[in-house]
Amino acid sequence: MHHLDGKVCVVTGAGSGIGLAIAGELANSGASVVVSDLVLERAEQAAKSIAARGGTAVALPVDVASRSAVDDLFAETESALGPVDVLVNNAGISIDRGVRRITDEEWQRTLDINLTGVFLCAQAAARSMVPRRQGRIINIASRAWLGWFGQLAYASSKGGVVSATRSLAIELARYGVTVNCLAPGLIDTPLLRAEPPEVMQRLMAAQPTGTLGSPDDVAWAARFFASPASAAVTGQVLYVCGGKSLYARPAR
Repeated sequence: MHHLDGKVCVVTGAGSGIGLAIAGELANSGASVVVSDLVLERAEQAAKSIAARGGTAVALPVDVASRSAVDDLFAETESALGPVDVLVNNAGISIDRGVRRITDEEWQRTLDINLTGVFLCAQAAARSMVPRRQGRIINIASRAWLGWFGQLAYASSKGGVVSATRSLAIELARYGVTVNCLAPGLIDTPLLRAEPPEVMQRLMAAQPTGTLGSPDDVAWAARFFASPASAAVTGQVLYVCGGKSLYARPAR
């Protein structure tokens, strides 16, 4: 099912977890993928793992909160593989602090990476996609944008990602560029598994299905948004959350 043959895809935060799964799935679908991460060594290892499975992947570093770094990423991608056809804005951080404890620096850093990073990368992509009148932008938000305990900064930033998705979709639709959003819930990644046992217990108690999703679940949804099958879909939020966007059982 090589629906993305000849396409050039950039995935930020692709050194591990959900980003790596998305990059691998796009490569499996025939795309040439730029695996981009803040830590170059992590991106290089991820690109090697994709290449070992027969995919085409190039590792490039980026700090998505830096305009110059984002501009360099897109310039180097075009030089190595060609203009970007698909952008997946996956890079993000989560700082769990209640309103009484979160610092100015933690708040600003969360917004810089999770929201400003989406803006900078989407702007760079649009400048390339609009003249060609085609392209796909896929933003990774979170079910948490609906609100959750101790996630004021994270939820606020991801709510901004949802709003940015809708505004970008309206602005870019006339140019043949679609913009959609994925909102994962509890996904089985090393970051989640690093949570203390008592936190995991509370999270699972509030999960309608009682199970974790996998990075592949999110990757398959991203492939849909990147493929020709989603040509008539733009400005939408697709939850990959095991029902947690519908309700969350009180943790006992």
